[in-house]
Amino acid sequence: MADVGGDLAGSFRFADREIRGATERKNFAREVFALGKSGLAKIDNQRIIVGVNEQRIPGSHFAERSGYRSREEMEAAERFTLAPFAQKSGDSRGRKHSESPHAYRTEFQRDRARIIHSRAFRRLEYKTQVFLNGTGDHLRTRLTHSIEVASISRTIARALSLNEDLAEAIALAHDLGHSPFGHSGEEMLAECMRNHGGFDHNRQSLRVVELLENAYPNFAGLNLTFEVREGLRKHQAFYDPPTPAEEKYHSPSLEAQIANLTDEITYYSHDLDDAVDFEILSTAQLEQNAVWQKSHRAVLARYPDAREPELHKLIIRDIIDVQVQDVVATSAQSIMGAAVQGADEVRKQEAPLIRYSDDLLEANRELRRFLYQNVYYHPRVAEVNRQACEMLRRVFEAYILHPDRLGEGATKRIDKEGLHRTVCDYIAGMTDRYLIEEHTRIAAQLAAVHPNRQGD
Repeated sequence: MADVGGDLAGSFRFADREIRGATERKNFAREVFALGKSGLAKIDNQRIIVGVNEQRIPGSHFAERSGYRSREEMEAAERFTLAPFAQKSGDSRGRKHSESPHAYRTEFQRDRARIIHSRAFRRLEYKTQVFLNGTGDHLRTRLTHSIEVASISRTIARALSLNEDLAEAIALAHDLGHSPFGHSGEEMLAECMRNHGGFDHNRQSLRVVELLENAYPNFAGLNLTFEVREGLRKHQAFYDPPTPAEEKYHSPSLEAQIANLTDEITYYSHDLDDAVDFEILSTAQLEQNAVWQKSHRAVLARYPDAREPELHKLIIRDIIDVQVQDVVATSAQSIMGAAVQGADEVRKQEAPLIRYSDDLLEANRELRRFLYQNVYYHPRVAEVNRQACEMLRRVFEAYILHPDRLGEGATKRIDKEGLHRTVCDYIAGMTDRYLIEEHTRIAAQLAAVHPNRQGD
């Protein structure tokens, strides 16, 4: 286990005691809210929900209901249970296209459901994370990676009294725009689009939720809230406000910052896990890395008889635990140091408040270098990816020459989006499997037309 600073841990426990005392006094709601403002108080959610229920006024929107909680009650509970600097669903800046609120789901809960039910989300099951999809039953895909990012995001958000639903929705959507064949496929698609606006999977995720998904008759895209779309713009220097009259700002919500950092935590640890399973990392190589060494020693101290294959699973679990605890403790200190009292104050900060400690930041930089040197460019990974990316290039070029090969929905966008962007959108949405099948079909058609022609 990571060692969380004693002073900070003590302040958490102190806040717990104070809040329990507040629940026993008449000024329950006001005192709990004031304590929440004082910092990162861990609030007893169940007591607060009971307190909200007890304060319902007959005839109001808090009136007792049978069998379910209304959206208004859930929003009220957020105001009691979440920190002042959390992004409350009741304070959302809304959607591009106006919609009536749901009876018993908050806005961010609706966003999460729309993402999970989207076609783009389902296709992540057959998109490569690092190792080509289909090469191993237990290797991560884009789908399992996204679910793991969402799980860790909820853990960190809960520990910091932030909005779990928002953090989870952003995490689930963050790779919707990823190309087939992992980062190698992204690089090839960017090369194909070099003179036509480029390609970046983060921007593509926004295109998916704002344009390419078509599940609703009255608008294109999923019409997600501003806060979820804001969280997908994680590599922009400034974040565009919903209206031109509002001031631009430097940082997204804390929930968006969590999803961004958790993406790193997840692929650092799980790419290591998959590489060990795929047998491309030796024990000697692993022991060269400080992050692995530290967790290896910690695991053996707790489980001296641990052996493979269980041993490396325990090490991966410890690596994640160390990372999460470090982020929670460090972020708690940076949030309190910034003295932010609202979500919009977070957005005005020059730098993210969700962060690693300096020591872990440096260790993770070294881990990233280690993964590039020993995993991502390993011959067993690189050669397979090179062949797959060559297929992607050939399919792209075939569509440019014969756009009639595109689906009907895609061809309708050519006039407005341009041929290259339309082809890019179409290929980025493909699974590994479908792109390989499409390459086979195109190659067969070319062979029929030019029987004596050799492959390019």
